Amino acid sequence: MKRKNRGKLIIVSAPSGAGKTTLCQKLSSIMPNLKHSVSYTTRRIRPGEVNNRDYTFVGEKIFRSMIKRDEFVEWAEVHGNLYGTSRKRLEVMRDKGIDVILDVDTQGAKKIRKKYKDGIYIFILPPSMAALKERLKNRMCNSKEEIQRRLKRAVDEMRDYKKYDYVIINGIFDEALEGLKSIILSEKLRTSDIDSFWVEKNFFPPKDGKAKS
Repeated sequence: MKRKNRGKLIIVSAPSGAGKTTLCQKLSSIMPNLKHSVSYTTRRIRPGEVNNRDYTFVGEKIFRSMIKRDEFVEWAEVHGNLYGTSRKRLEVMRDKGIDVILDVDTQGAKKIRKKYKDGIYIFILPPSMAALKERLKNRMCNSKEEIQRRLKRAVDEMRDYKKYDYVIINGIFDEALEGLKSIILSEKLRTSDIDSFWVEKNFFPPKDGKAKS
């Protein structure tokens, strides 16, 4: 079935530790025509992370200069670090017909929603606050103070779940991944995305019997 060429935009938000980045990266590795948008950040790289795969790690001076040049479709300061989504990266992929999934905090999603009404907005919840705390503790780079700060922010972020189109609880990773995949597949089957000319040409020939060229 022929569809419109413009790529879908999928925005995923969640409190720190809920697993949104892992879900987005895994899904983009197994789902055809889906790419994970790599955000810019000023925070330090963590053990196991790879530059330009997990994030594009830059200094604050470079990040601020990008803000002045209006290179971000959204940017925000989270936990003392700057994060931003490149406008150019986003548009280049979508113009090529590539579906783009990006994980941003609720601040970023709010800004994107104003510019991209056609986006698909998904919120990831942890199975419980206790589980979220445990996940944050398992990150070796998080101090007790940092964990408490992130938990406090998590409560504020989770209040925004009603502003999203879908909610997924990431208790069992494979189930959450399947849920995320199902949402994207169903959205790609919307009537509005079908090339109406293709339908007319193949199923409703003109009355004179001549097929449309």
